[in-house]
Amino acid sequence: MKIRSLRKEVILISCFLLLFSALTFAADQKAFSVRGKIGELDLWKKRMVVNEKIFVWGPSTLFFDERGVPITTESLKIGIKVSIEATWIKNKPYTIKTLSVLPK
Repeated sequence: MKIRSLRKEVILISCFLLLFSALTFAADQKAFSVRGKIGELDLWKKRMVVNEKIFVWGPSTLFFDERGVPITTESLKIGIKVSIEATWIKNKPYTIKTLSVLPK
């Protein structure tokens, strides 16, 4: 009987350890939102500068216009106002999750 209860305790403790370690790794990734004008834009390198911060995007990044309609990166121009939701991982550039063009 003592062996069975010991097994349950070991399983319970290992589950807690895995849960807390996963939360610790997720804490290194920070999400934030920023608004500003596009200062620089490089479509080939998939990067832009907004409010003196360098942002990059990937295949999962979503781009929207003023009405919320999806657009392509070719619609972006220097000087337009945008709202960006991005994540930041230590020692890596800011990665855009969603970018919305703001009305003039």
